[in-house]
Amino acid sequence: MSKNDIDINIPILARVEGEGALDLQIRHGKIDKLKLCIYEPPRLFEKFLQGREPNEVIDAVARICGICPVAYQMSAVHAIEQIFAMNPGEWVRSMRRLFYCGEWIESHSLHIHMLAAPDFLGYQSVTAMAKDHPELVRKGMKLHGLGNALLSLLGKRSVHPVGARVGGFFAAPTMSQVDAVLKQFQENLLLAEELIAWAAALPIPDNEQDFISVALKHPAEYPINEGRICSDNGLNIDSAEFDNFFCETQSPHSTALHCMFNGKPYMVGPLARMNLNHQLLPAKIKALLKKYKLHFPSKNMFHSLLARSIEVYFAMFEAISIMENYGVPKKSYIELTPKAGVGYGCTEAPRGLLWHRYEFDKNGLVASARIVPPTSQNQARIEEDLKYSLEKFGLQQSSDKLRQYSEMVIRNYDPCISCSTHFLKVNIY
Repeated sequence: MSKNDIDINIPILARVEGEGALDLQIRHGKIDKLKLCIYEPPRLFEKFLQGREPNEVIDAVARICGICPVAYQMSAVHAIEQIFAMNPGEWVRSMRRLFYCGEWIESHSLHIHMLAAPDFLGYQSVTAMAKDHPELVRKGMKLHGLGNALLSLLGKRSVHPVGARVGGFFAAPTMSQVDAVLKQFQENLLLAEELIAWAAALPIPDNEQDFISVALKHPAEYPINEGRICSDNGLNIDSAEFDNFFCETQSPHSTALHCMFNGKPYMVGPLARMNLNHQLLPAKIKALLKKYKLHFPSKNMFHSLLARSIEVYFAMFEAISIMENYGVPKKSYIELTPKAGVGYGCTEAPRGLLWHRYEFDKNGLVASARIVPPTSQNQARIEEDLKYSLEKFGLQQSSDKLRQYSEMVIRNYDPCISCSTHFLKVNIY
């Protein structure tokens, strides 16, 4: 073995959700093999959704992910309501947006403060970082708690919420309940602004590269629940057209499907959303970006953390606006009349585009279901990014530095591996 050949075996990569492995082989100073191997057993969610009634689906898909259950519920309700020709009205639309804001806040705050910050500040774990930066961790936990408060407000609990249903919500929050959460948000909005300032001051590696951004676009608002699937290279389609442009394939080294856009890797998530939709941010947030000299679109993958911090502030800002205009409706949902048909739902999970397709039979039961989560869409892009980033970083670096940088690149996508199997052990040898 030459001095340019490197063998590393890491039993598990911390600070990601799920289990998997990175196999990286460097020979004669070049990457000979690079595979992001997801090895969690398939969870078969689509199969056991078959035969379920509409609201059973909403309850079941929340269990796919403990971090982003709302995303799965919202993509599902949109698909099912399309089949049943339902229009729940403006109150439900606003509450779903509010519900989703809670998920963005709690998920982004968790990733920024607990999973990604140690990479940027040079620590192996959040516990080690907390000794020197206790206030940073406290602020992160406070923001995470605010997100959970919103989830509990509409979902009745913050983990695997049960408040959502086809047609709306089982119950509407009272004015006093909304006012209590609104007060917390108003008192802590400055925390989200401070988060942008903190993220803008981080030593971000120079990692410009070419990639395709894919996200929802809406003509009038920063997209969360609604919009057309668009890319920065010209795509603009309805969710029903997904299969015409995106293709899932099974890779031998992964239990998660790889999804490609016209045969090429692509990226979904906060940076892709920001690249395509930054002009739709409220004027106050645009002013903050100008203040801290933050510019989008960006081709620096490490600006994903900046995009997440901006989205935390946006979700706080948006939630306050919705709650300030809240009123208790006469009824919190509309009744459904099940029928046969096929429907599609696509929303923006914290980690990116989440696409659902359901077919219902004449009895109003699921005949087939298909779910394409963000991490399976990002998997090929992560592998592509790793190859580019490691070569730019320098394959002559020590094994420890190569390992740490590989983990940092992977965590930058905030992969939710359990969702993708329906990471990470790293082996470099």
